[in-house]
Amino acid sequence: MGAQARLFRVTANEQRRSLCSVCRGHRRLCGKTICPILAKAEALMRVEKSLSQEKIFGSSPPAVFVGSWNYPKVLAGPLVPPVSLEDTSIMDMPELWIDKSFSEILRYRFSLVRGKRFTDVRSAGNPSRILSTFQEIVMSSKPTDTEVWFNKKPKLSIVFSPREPPTGPSAFIKRAVLAENPQVPKPVDYVVADTDLKAEKGILRLYGSKINQRQITRLFSIGLLGAKRQRRLVPTEWSITAVDDILGRAIHKEILKYHWINKFMIFGHKALGNNVQILLFPSSWMFEAQEAWLISPNPIPGVNYELVHGRRSYAADLAGAYYAARLPVLEYLKQIRRQAGGLVLMEVYPEWIPLGVWRFREICREALRKQPIRFDTLEEALAVMENRLRLPLARWLERSEILRLLKSQTRLTKFLSV
Repeated sequence: MGAQARLFRVTANEQRRSLCSVCRGHRRLCGKTICPILAKAEALMRVEKSLSQEKIFGSSPPAVFVGSWNYPKVLAGPLVPPVSLEDTSIMDMPELWIDKSFSEILRYRFSLVRGKRFTDVRSAGNPSRILSTFQEIVMSSKPTDTEVWFNKKPKLSIVFSPREPPTGPSAFIKRAVLAENPQVPKPVDYVVADTDLKAEKGILRLYGSKINQRQITRLFSIGLLGAKRQRRLVPTEWSITAVDDILGRAIHKEILKYHWINKFMIFGHKALGNNVQILLFPSSWMFEAQEAWLISPNPIPGVNYELVHGRRSYAADLAGAYYAARLPVLEYLKQIRRQAGGLVLMEVYPEWIPLGVWRFREICREALRKQPIRFDTLEEALAVMENRLRLPLARWLERSEILRLLKSQTRLTKFLSV
């Protein structure tokens, strides 16, 4: 990975923002309606009988997890629930979770047993037998029956990632076999087999072939994309943001040739203790995302932005949330074949529990599926937007760079006769 590994690492600030605000997940002091730690314990109790031995048989969603600790020799392995008679795909499909409750999502995730094995990231191009099995799991488009043997009985561990949804009990894995042939889509088979194709081009080809972004991220993470000698395992947290960024940059290049939108438009959606409001305005491409955690009396939004040529440095303030919010806006503009400026305001409410950065991507997508509210002026749009936010609009505006630029620019169209 090299420079890319450093670029997409999870920052300390991002890690802290993803933990419970009062007790950091250790004691129920925050007053949340559901404590993720207790929910995890309850999920373990439900699957405890299935974990009484050092072996499980279940249907992987399909999913794997690659950790970042101890890089470049990381812990990697499949996520397998100890059930095989039901469709487990929902357990690793965040695009279907927006209307689910916290309890349902945590039940999905905490029922996944994580097998782990120390694996050198450079072994992806010439995998061992067990790593090859992990890779086969991810190539499948549907759940795959998998049998896993552990060194010891899986046990509960409390680990929350700022970008990846949580998982359940874990144990070191000594053997894994597939009990059925994985159902591999033709585009996946083609891209994985092309050992001369660079990883970025492979990601774009899969995306263009309508392969689910979640599967693309897993393929990238488990080291199945890229030229043979350059293939590497990529920690799941990093791969999520890397794929968001790669797809976003490709679409950004495309929309620069489109005409501007001609109205100010507002979209919004609330889900899972988060509120996302999106303002699109007539302009050449510029984008800003702000994130405010409403867990203190005087929250100050974090902010990152870019202008027409995109970002040349990492969005350190918002980290993964920035790239997760930018991609849906670019996807929408590509869909309507227009160029615009975009402002995304993201509120995180006290009832939020750690589920990963995916929620901003999916809430933005859900917002942009709705019909926008259209306005002729920025002032009209902001007046409506203010009523859709808990944090006073003035707090957002004083942090905004692109609105300051928008208000100060004198446009050529001002001097043209109507």
